[in-house]
Amino acid sequence: MKSRITAPVEKNQDIELLIEDLGSRGEGIGRFEGFTVFAEGALPGETIQAHIVQVRQHFAFAKIKSIIKASPERIEPSCPLAGKCGGCQLNHLSYQGQLRYKREKVRQVLKRIGHFSAEEMEGVLAEETLGMPQGCWQHYRNKAQFPVQKITQEKGRTIHAGFFAPRSHRLLPVYHCELQSEKANELIAEITEFMREHGISVYDEAVHEGQVRHVLIRSGYATGQISVCLVINGTRLQKEAEWVILMQRLKVTSFCVNFNQNKSNVILGEKTEALCGTPYIEDRLGDLRFQISPAAFYQVNPVQTACLYETALSLADLSGNETVWDAYCGIGTISLFLAQRVKKVYGVEIVPEAIQNAKLNARLNHLENAEFYVGKAEEVIPALYKEKGIRADVMVVDPPRAGCDEALLRTIGEMAPQKLIYVSCDPATLARDLDILCHQGEYHLEAVQPVDMFPQTAHVECVVLISKVQKY
Repeated sequence: MKSRITAPVEKNQDIELLIEDLGSRGEGIGRFEGFTVFAEGALPGETIQAHIVQVRQHFAFAKIKSIIKASPERIEPSCPLAGKCGGCQLNHLSYQGQLRYKREKVRQVLKRIGHFSAEEMEGVLAEETLGMPQGCWQHYRNKAQFPVQKITQEKGRTIHAGFFAPRSHRLLPVYHCELQSEKANELIAEITEFMREHGISVYDEAVHEGQVRHVLIRSGYATGQISVCLVINGTRLQKEAEWVILMQRLKVTSFCVNFNQNKSNVILGEKTEALCGTPYIEDRLGDLRFQISPAAFYQVNPVQTACLYETALSLADLSGNETVWDAYCGIGTISLFLAQRVKKVYGVEIVPEAIQNAKLNARLNHLENAEFYVGKAEEVIPALYKEKGIRADVMVVDPPRAGCDEALLRTIGEMAPQKLIYVSCDPATLARDLDILCHQGEYHLEAVQPVDMFPQTAHVECVVLISKVQKY
């Protein structure tokens, strides 16, 4: 029987703490008498007066009471909600410091979770994270998801939209977010004012009553087109005619309603209906045009998306004769970039609306060598491989945060593509999957390039190339 560790700290205790590292969510990490303490907002090299707020068996959480010695990388946060909103975890860290942190984050998870040695990463992990041009990160997001609640303030209970405080569903009203597009900020202010004036009911998750749950706003970076999608708890939008008049006045390209009556934290339901305008907006990436529906995945940082895809294409080093499988293809963005440079591309995605977009986008761009399927990648790819012999010279995977399904990883091993490009938004699941493919399979790690798709946050995207081990 394991002995229980006695923590050397207790709740509400104040301690002096030297910060040694940053955690996966950008929180400072220090040790007090050998015991790990996480302090949000603290930076490596800093000495802080920490106030313990929660104690667990192996670690504790603390808040900064005062900074005794500040890091030279510390800057004045540009947002008044820094440290309160869960969005910008690194708003107090210089941008070059953010880029170094993200590379180090990738290195650590490859070592700890992926079991890659320093020798295996030597010359493989890029020296720098690919960042945005200095001073250009403001308002980079083309998609905003605003939860809506009635909250109590000095003037009583009022409808507000914004973002949740860290690790909670406590809404902070936000109408001037530095990450969201300026158009999204303008629209959410107009929409919430309309809801107050017209007595629109908003969702209360505690009792599963009320209608409007979220407001999703997406903008076309190159086209200026705007979509607004209301996620509602119900089967019909209250005061639909008044909503349509508002959206027409605001010159919204696409106004849709998504129906979600589930008691869960999942934002979107399965059905979406267009109420005015088109069911999608259009945007451009490079020379390609894309139609995007509300439920479809589309990278949120258009400037860095071009950087991400060009990096992927460069690593793939295509000859033009390849057959490519694009798992988790979304609306076909990577697929169609590839289709311009290879013989054949097959794409698969679980969201039906996204595949509809992908097929339309292929026609829109006059690309006839791209074929798309609806379903789970881990089911569709193995089935078509076994039934029709469709195999890939190059495999591209861009999975959600959970990473690749085990069945898909097994199929990759069976199909044995010469190259695999892995685009990841979560270094931990990336490292887990690379461990399986490289250390338990027959692939070799060739290149890892971190890309800063999410400035001011602790998130980092990666593009990875692995290649089949050649046997002689």
